[in-house]
Amino acid sequence: MTDSSAPRFGVLLTVAYDGALYSGWAKQPGARTIAGELEGAIAEIDPHASTVRGVSRTDAGVHARGQVASFDTNLDIPARGWALGLAPHLPREIAVMEAARVPPGFDPRNHVTAKTYRYLLLSSPTRDPFLERRAWRVGHRLNQKLIQPELDALVGEHDFAAFRGSADQRTETVRQILRGEVRSVRSDPRCWEIEIEGNRFLYHMVRIIIGTVIDVARGRLEPGATRRALESLQRGDLGATAPPDGLYLDRVDLDIDPSDRWPSTSSAD
Repeated sequence: MTDSSAPRFGVLLTVAYDGALYSGWAKQPGARTIAGELEGAIAEIDPHASTVRGVSRTDAGVHARGQVASFDTNLDIPARGWALGLAPHLPREIAVMEAARVPPGFDPRNHVTAKTYRYLLLSSPTRDPFLERRAWRVGHRLNQKLIQPELDALVGEHDFAAFRGSADQRTETVRQILRGEVRSVRSDPRCWEIEIEGNRFLYHMVRIIIGTVIDVARGRLEPGATRRALESLQRGDLGATAPPDGLYLDRVDLDIDPSDRWPSTSSAD
């Protein structure tokens, strides 16, 4: 039984994972999830630690380079100890990239200022085994010049009711997109990446944006699709929902600067 009188410490983790083999972030009965694996690893060190509070409930098959999660513990272990100590207890697809100290009870969901998602596309008529389940292979010829204007139309604060999956029943659908960019990947001329930064996102919002701009780029939708959907608020004015394979939660910006951060940018030990 947990000693309620013992001091509590908050720990903030930055986690990277290949989500191809997992049923998303959130714990689910009978399913292998990122949060479930992370809680299992934490329990190996502190069986009385709290549940993990993640910033984003990434879908099945979605990846992350900068997922952020916190938990509480009675153990006074420095950030370096958590970052290195969890590694042996995690599967190879999941890694703690950074650990830091935060106040106990800290919930990073209440401190997010921006999230950045990146989507990787492979424009090729043939498969690449090294990009399987890590990029969306689009065999059609794409007109990349048509993508940026679709992304530009989304920048700003808008009602994104059209840009959400049917399972999203929230009534408040106004969100702010801070930036949307498409660029070629220098290391591989077959690949493009689309980066979208916003304050908050609806269910499947990024994947619907990606599916739509790619449908414009391959001629399935007339240019101006994103602007039309912002005006009509109708999902039918948009394109397909892109598969999860190429989606990465790249970065989460918080309104705090945690203490005892490890590894620090100035340290290699």
